[in-house]
Amino acid sequence: MKNRWKPSATVAAIIEHQGKFLLVEEHTPEGLRLNNPAGHLDEGESLVDGCAREALEETMHLFTPTHLLGVYMSRFQRQASTEQAAEDITYLRFAFCGSLGALQTGRSLDTGIVRTLWLSPDEVRASAARHRNPLVLQCMEDYLRGQRYPMSLIHTDANVMNLQPVAPGGTP
Repeated sequence: MKNRWKPSATVAAIIEHQGKFLLVEEHTPEGLRLNNPAGHLDEGESLVDGCAREALEETMHLFTPTHLLGVYMSRFQRQASTEQAAEDITYLRFAFCGSLGALQTGRSLDTGIVRTLWLSPDEVRASAARHRNPLVLQCMEDYLRGQRYPMSLIHTDANVMNLQPVAPGGTP
């Protein structure tokens, strides 16, 4: 049986406050890179909940998504090295903008996150060579253009939150 191709589903928080954007600096195999607070969608969570969770884990701030900014696809290819096999990954990113909440004291930044940074649009553009992927800049530019979609576009069926194991040979 042929394996079915599946992109990696990710969520990203595009957070702007007083004309600056909140980015994270994180360790990657390519060195320190800048990214939006973002990560993989976890099993059993909605896109909105996943985005809020990732923002909290990576910035220590509460975040409430209020609009879908867009749905994006990008491809990342990493050459093989002595430490790691080659990778070819397509990401399907659901980006949200919203309201930044309070800093949650007593938390620490997620593993691999070095620090958070507030950068102006010009600083984000000037740092493009350090971005983890091209979507960092694309999402910011879409936000600045006023692109927003209602949250009503997103629907998560209740069965996602109540995942039950499927017996071998069974269908979900």
